[in-house]
Amino acid sequence: MSIKYQSQKLAEYFYTFAVVLFLVQVLVGIIAAVQFIWPSFFILNFNTIRTLHINALIVWILTGLMGATYYVVPEESETEIWNLPLAKLQFWATVVAVTAVVLGYIWMGLSPQANSPIMGVHPLNEGREYIEAPRWADVLIVISVLLFLFINFMTMLKTKKWTGIQGTLIGGLTFLALMYLPGMIYMKSMVKDQYWWWWVVHLWVEGAWEVIAGALLAFMLMKVVGAKREVVEKWMYIEVGFVMFTGILGTGHHYYWIGTPGYWLWVGGIFSSLEPLPLLFMVWDAFRTTREARNVENRAGLYYTVAHAIFNFVGAGLWGVIHTLPQVNKWTHGTQITTAHGHLAFYGAYVLLVMAMIYITLPAIRGVRAFDASRAFASFWWMTISMVFIVLTITGAGMVQVYMERLMGLDYMAVKANYNLWFWILRAIFGVGFLIGVMIFVVDFFRLGREPLPAVSPELKQA
Repeated sequence: MSIKYQSQKLAEYFYTFAVVLFLVQVLVGIIAAVQFIWPSFFILNFNTIRTLHINALIVWILTGLMGATYYVVPEESETEIWNLPLAKLQFWATVVAVTAVVLGYIWMGLSPQANSPIMGVHPLNEGREYIEAPRWADVLIVISVLLFLFINFMTMLKTKKWTGIQGTLIGGLTFLALMYLPGMIYMKSMVKDQYWWWWVVHLWVEGAWEVIAGALLAFMLMKVVGAKREVVEKWMYIEVGFVMFTGILGTGHHYYWIGTPGYWLWVGGIFSSLEPLPLLFMVWDAFRTTREARNVENRAGLYYTVAHAIFNFVGAGLWGVIHTLPQVNKWTHGTQITTAHGHLAFYGAYVLLVMAMIYITLPAIRGVRAFDASRAFASFWWMTISMVFIVLTITGAGMVQVYMERLMGLDYMAVKANYNLWFWILRAIFGVGFLIGVMIFVVDFFRLGREPLPAVSPELKQA
């Protein structure tokens, strides 16, 4: 198996950067888990480590999605990338900008005064949770994403072949670019600022990224099991339609307690309860398409594709809806239950999605038809079992926190100091298990297709 167009090899550039950032993200996550037990552990404080952990997660997934797009668009358009040198420039500019931002976070962690305002602007960190990137980095990110969209749109424009998958993919990426802009708006009113802030934080992951996931799921099902285009695209439209219908108004579950009008309790509650539906459709689509698959060459790709659909529903859907209804969220808001949802949702919806795309497209990029999938399966089980126990541990911590803090009325620090030592110890242990899985994946990424397949005995061949 090999790629159809040489410019598709650009995807490997983005995959490589994404994999490195993935490893960094998990490493600093382990440090953060240890700091819950031993606050003085490591030279950087918890706030800096947390910023690195969350931002590395967002950037590596975004970079992985860019790589997947540079693979999918030429194949769907049946043409080479419109301007490969410009696309490579966009990649290296992204690497330089992200590296500079990360170094800035570290510098500020070591020397907080380095972030002192210059002409009213903080040069290293704007301090807005999840979108801490300084203003100059915001501008570079917008330029990079716009350039990325322009290159892919021109690739589609130079051919007469248009497909639903590439259209939905580009639509989702355009939505993603637009939803970053509200994060560059600063309001003096905390209520108004939080209102726009959630447009980025929610509508990225529960809007734009889910649209992209729907397009990539359709593409992966065609590649792995040979599903018919007209069938997967029909289901893709249903899934994406429900994502937009429920996800946009589902933003309301973030508006409950920030000072917005009371009608958001109804809007957020109703549409949040509907948000698992499109994810359930994705699970149904995956099982419906794969249940009759018999001669699948890329078992690892199939495994990760189906796992993505399942854990997207469980993590983003079920673990989200159990605490987004206002009657429940009144007590659970901002507790470790929210953290549990975030971990399982990102793992299922996007980590497994990018990994599935890597295992489906990387063999073609490296020109191999078959590869040893043992490390892929080992990585999956190490990460998945560890993540399940991490989430159960954090969920348990959140339940105890709700009882002690919200019902008994104990203050936050008293609860943190007394109830949760064993929860944090267990989370750190399971975090190390997840790190083992990631390290297996990193090794597999760099070796896949570059080493001989294990020998198979004549008896096994005959069998």
